[in-house]
Formats: sequence, structure tokens, C-alpha cells
Amino acid sequence: MAHYAFLDDSNIVTEVIVGIDETELIEGKTPEDWYGEFRGQTCVRTSFSGSIRYNFASVGWTYDPIDDAFIAPMPECGHAELLLNSEKRWECETCAAEAMQSGPTA
Repeated sequence: MAHYAFLDDSNIVTEVIVGIDETELIEGKTPEDWYGEFRGQTCVRTSFSGSIRYNFASVGWTYDPIDDAFIAPMPECGHAELLLNSEKRWECETCAAEAMQSGPTA
């Protein structure tokens, strides 16, 4: 069993599903390719443990194909210190912006 995120044309996550294991093939295709073609959307595997692509995808999050990462929407803390850290999570020295990022519930 593995999790897969569907993306719209702007790389925003529209849905996360549980699918077959990433090592299995469907009609000779990887699950990402098959699910993506079936739905007509880009499909990217995500890991509940965050072991790939930094964070588990959630609806409304952005997939960054350059860094191969799922990133939560930027919190609206309003401080200049808000930044995206090396773990692709928002953090702010002035407030608890990192705590405002609620992880997905599977």
C-alpha cells in the first residue's frame, strides 16, 4: 500500500489516495503513471512518514517539482522572519508559524 497525490495544472494537491504498492505495476505502468493517465491529472507518490518529498501531501498543498517536495500553504503570520526551512516547512522566529501547519489526517 502506498499514498498518491493528484495535482492540478498549478501543482496544487487536489486529492490524496491510498493505492497499490509503488513497486507493483498496473498494465505494465508504474502506479503514478497509470493513476495519472486514468484521472487525467499528474499523480505523485507521497509518504505518510515523510520519508520522500519531505512532507506527506495534503489537499491545498503545493508540489515543487524542482525540489521534489510537498509544501504547505504559507501561514499568514505577517512577520518578515517567516521562511521555508531546509525541511520544506514554514517557520518564523517571531511566532509559532511552524505549529500552524497542521499535518494531514490519513
